[in-house]
Amino acid sequence: MQVSVNTNDNINGTLVLPLWQGSESMPSGSEAGVPRALKSQIDTILAAGDFKAKSGSAMTLAGTDGGKALLIGLGKSDAATLQSVREAGAKVTASLSKIHGKTITVKFSGLEGDHMGAFVEGMILRDYSYDKYKSKDDDDDSDDSEIDAHITCEADKIENLQKSANLSLAVASGVYLARDLGNAPPNDLYPMAFAEQAIAFGNEHDNVKVTIINYEQAISMGMGGLVGVGMGSARKPCMVIFEINPDMPGPSPCIVGKGITFDTGGISLKPPPSMDEMKYDMHGSATTFGVMQALVASGHKERVIGVTCMAENMPSSNAQRPGDVIKTYSGKTVEVLNTDAEGRLVLSDGLWYTGTKLNPSYIIDLATLTGACVVALGHEASGLWSNDDDLRNKIKEAGEHCGEIAWPMPLFKAFEKEMTDSKIADVRNLGAGRWGGSNTAAAFLKQFIPNKPGTEEQIPWAHLDIAGTAWGAKTNKMLKNGATGIHVRTLHHLITGQ
Repeated sequence: MQVSVNTNDNINGTLVLPLWQGSESMPSGSEAGVPRALKSQIDTILAAGDFKAKSGSAMTLAGTDGGKALLIGLGKSDAATLQSVREAGAKVTASLSKIHGKTITVKFSGLEGDHMGAFVEGMILRDYSYDKYKSKDDDDDSDDSEIDAHITCEADKIENLQKSANLSLAVASGVYLARDLGNAPPNDLYPMAFAEQAIAFGNEHDNVKVTIINYEQAISMGMGGLVGVGMGSARKPCMVIFEINPDMPGPSPCIVGKGITFDTGGISLKPPPSMDEMKYDMHGSATTFGVMQALVASGHKERVIGVTCMAENMPSSNAQRPGDVIKTYSGKTVEVLNTDAEGRLVLSDGLWYTGTKLNPSYIIDLATLTGACVVALGHEASGLWSNDDDLRNKIKEAGEHCGEIAWPMPLFKAFEKEMTDSKIADVRNLGAGRWGGSNTAAAFLKQFIPNKPGTEEQIPWAHLDIAGTAWGAKTNKMLKNGATGIHVRTLHHLITGQ
């Protein structure tokens, strides 16, 4: 999507008119440049109550000499939030069809600046499809060109709205990348294929350094969690380290992603229904890569680190078994009770490596970790655990600002005790029972957060379980289907304040 903001009264293509619920005529100031016949039609429809402008509603007007219009309901003005207005913007893109064309003019009048910015952001985020593998028929005359959006508003708001739109486009490039990676089929996106994309990304940008720890190196470094999960696949595991602005001083924010490019469950095989969706089990790494892209595109100048722990969890004669004991990069041993609790194993190495080698100011990991989190929170929110109240609150606030809810969950000592209660190893990779599974998984990860140098206090750390929000979230109006790119925007906002 291309977005330009100005005060030009001309209507380019289809007029898009955002309206508050109860509007009985076009808003004052929005009539300029609208052909008389089209204005008359709009006013007649609004006066008659044929379009009430309820939140989530849309109506297309066509057939008059004055051109076409798309009316978009904003809902009640006194109940408007950034997210409700963002969803109204997404409704614009979702409603566009062949009749509207690819050129639109959005006329704002009387809206607050942050509401206009959220509306445009929603339009941009919804402008996504994954059709890389779809063939186009010879007689298909659909227009594949970009949407050209002209935005008009009051003169004193133009500069800020254009800056907001440019930032939304930059951050959305990271969201799109995360969605592309999440949606990619696992026969094409395996651990080293992900690494190759990361290397290409590093080569494209002078302020990006990408380092790969390959399978052989992981073995020699003692990364038993990563190696154990990935050794059963012909496509071996790896770890990818992104450094944005590597020459800038630290300590720096560090984002760590679980990257299981396909998860069969290993020897503890998953049931067949919906196993195809296990290509999404790398969305933590997809988000991590997406955050790196968003930071580069938006011109962030400080040092930020991303670490992705990539593996394919497959059953084979040399796969990890239930009952195995592995030694992780931290030196701690883990009793593997279930090979389908594999994400926490690859993260154990990624978290310890990040904490001991990359000079973090804080560590945030993202993982499609547990079905228990989906049971608890559905598809409406990611679970959020942290050893630091300030970090937890900042992530929660950033998520609320972006409409990506991260809901605080408990990290009780009892959960840690349960996960360190193995009879033959330091830690067990599965809780003692079925209860509180997402909490015990977080408690497992906490065992692999190093202390701050020279202290007995852990590095600030937070864990986001995105199992319910990475895909399948039907109430997420920012996309049609598939991978969501969840928390790219949250983390960009957290890191940059933008």
